[in-house]
Amino acid sequence: MLENIDRFERGIYLILLLMLAGVILFAVIELGVILAEALISDFSYRLDNHEILNAFGFFLLILIGLELLETIKAYLTRNEIHFEIIVLLAIIAVARKIILLDPFTETAGAFDAMTLVGLGIIVISLGGCYYLIKKAGIMTRI
Repeated sequence: MLENIDRFERGIYLILLLMLAGVILFAVIELGVILAEALISDFSYRLDNHEILNAFGFFLLILIGLELLETIKAYLTRNEIHFEIIVLLAIIAVARKIILLDPFTETAGAFDAMTLVGLGIIVISLGGCYYLIKKAGIMTRI
């Protein structure tokens, strides 16, 4: 019975791996289209601030997807979950959020004090968590 559950679980992970690879491929194509449109639509061949932020957002999103792909692949090949990679993914996601905060947006709630304090606490917490994981050399096998 447990062997059937393990096979089912591995099958689900394999399906997720293939679907995530497809999403990453389409994201890379979308990034290429966004950059080509931004550069070709204007004859000065330069990007505006919002276009650069949009490109950075896609780039960091692709990096997050690649790291998730690596995590699933590591689990399938070695039956290991690396907490270090998971924490790095969270750090990249929060960094993406901070990088994409545009001070010139019309939404007033984007820069309220509590949001910035919350992001700061998350960054400090994730940094401390990463430090402790590296210091302890934690690697978990499931």
